[in-house]
Amino acid sequence: MLALASLTGPLVTLATHVIRKLGLAGVAVMTATTGVIGIPGTEPTMLFAGFNVYQGHLTLLGIIVFGLIGDEVGAIVAYGIGYFGRRELLERQGAKLHVNTRRLDSAEGWFARHGAPVILVSRLIPFARAVFPYAAGVGEMPFARFAVLAFLGSIPWITGLAVLGREVGRNWSSWRHHLEYVDYAVAAILVLVVVFLVVRRIRGRAARPTVDAVGK
Repeated sequence: MLALASLTGPLVTLATHVIRKLGLAGVAVMTATTGVIGIPGTEPTMLFAGFNVYQGHLTLLGIIVFGLIGDEVGAIVAYGIGYFGRRELLERQGAKLHVNTRRLDSAEGWFARHGAPVILVSRLIPFARAVFPYAAGVGEMPFARFAVLAFLGSIPWITGLAVLGREVGRNWSSWRHHLEYVDYAVAAILVLVVVFLVVRRIRGRAARPTVDAVGK
């Protein structure tokens, strides 16, 4: 957990510096970059953009519009990589894009069970939202449908973060510090998942002799 900690801090710093230097263009750049490689994240980007609204440097409508543009561009680029590069490219180069085969398999499974609406819902899921456009491209989902659903799903996500960033206002420094604890939360979730899988495997092995005995 300590090894995974303090990863969010530099990402928050990156987002704040870029937005401070480039303004609305920085908001679009950061959200687009997040859509392709998963960092620095829409959360620190839009929260700090909202803080700039509170300070009077940017407008709420402006950061929402440019945040949506960047988020949509990032999703389209990811879709294109999946569509033209296919799964083979993602399996070879996925680590550079923060996309691994397990997450891709999971996203494809969601598509198989629930279809295109998954794109709409996935835009509201932190951490996982970046992988679904790749899966949509690999699965050759019709581009127009993908683009529309991705955009619609981004509206409440980007807007909500922007408004939240504006409302926390003068407490940004505190919120910025709290964002760094996301790493601990992620680490804790990973540990719980590993424990769950190990326990399930052990129980499965323990149950097997009983089943075999009954079969005999």
